Amino acid sequence: YQRIGVAWLWHLYRNDLGGILADEMGLGKTLQALALVECIQSTSSDRRPALVVCPASLVENWAREAARFVPEMKVIRHHGSAREKEAHPLEEADLVITSYGTLRKDSELLSALDWSVVLGDEAQHIKNRRTKNARSLMSLRSHGRFLLTGTPVENSLEDLLSLFAFLMPGYLTKAPSNLSQDDKTWHSKRQTSRAAAYILRRTK
Repeated sequence: YQRIGVAWLWHLYRNDLGGILADEMGLGKTLQALALVECIQSTSSDRRPALVVCPASLVENWAREAARFVPEMKVIRHHGSAREKEAHPLEEADLVITSYGTLRKDSELLSALDWSVVLGDEAQHIKNRRTKNARSLMSLRSHGRFLLTGTPVENSLEDLLSLFAFLMPGYLTKAPSNLSQDDKTWHSKRQTSRAAAYILRRTK
């Protein structure tokens, strides 16, 4: 199932699409995401770094998993008071790991770089597209965009609109205000159905 997950992510990336890996906790979302980064790094002549954005409490976990599964990669933790102030050292990395809080503070620096892929962990941190977390993530320039979450995301169209505003801007749309209630319900179901093709969730 992890190989299928990586193949799914790789297929979306190669076709300029984004997606949400929503496997339950413990099924190896981090490993699958790192495998995607390795696929990108090993097949691209344009060696742009990949960026992981996660809660501060998970920065070290991502670094440990990278050291274990992709030890050949040059990994930089862009977090804490000793973090880089210039773009050049980050451009030399294969993988940069930062937190949502650091991204908010260093949005100008990080949005100036070209990333091969941006991976947003714990997608609930951007479920409101009006927050600074969401706006900072959306400002990043990258070829590919993916989100990871261990919780179901299909239930709320508002949440999906925010997540897809980052993943594939314009793909999902809000219902026009002049629609009848029945038409609004149909529109919501249609948008949720459209999103489903880009969400992969496996349970234990």
